[in-house]
Amino acid sequence: LPASMYTEIQRQRPDGGNILTHPDYIDGNPDLIKPKKLLNPVKASKSHQELHRELLMNHKRGLGVESKPELQRVLEHRRRDLLIKQKKEEEEAKKLQSPFEKELLKRHQRLDQLEKEQEKQEDHAPEFIKVKENLRRTSTVTGDEKAA
Repeated sequence: LPASMYTEIQRQRPDGGNILTHPDYIDGNPDLIKPKKLLNPVKASKSHQELHRELLMNHKRGLGVESKPELQRVLEHRRRDLLIKQKKEEEEAKKLQSPFEKELLKRHQRLDQLEKEQEKQEDHAPEFIKVKENLRRTSTVTGDEKAA
């Protein structure tokens, strides 16, 4: 029953049931201006064309999209090698220090630490004590100059 209804509807519509309108320029009327397809400004740009060409070439070669250009890979490889080389040189410099140099370095660090602590203590001292110490220093300097 449903198939027969469909055939009945088809017989009632002689145009085959096409609801869309037909364009006027199919008739071949020479007076009408035929529309042209608009250009996509993105696809018309040089940079897009070059990028598309490069992607096609990479696809033909079998390279992935994520793979980097050769120049970038070489530069990154050089940077990585340089960093590794610098780290190795620093480690070798630390290893080559003699025990004497290590001990001198420790003492130097201790002296710096003591000087910093003294400066902190002097900053917290009252003003009259600082002035008194300055007076003692100047008096000893002038006394030494007179003796000389």
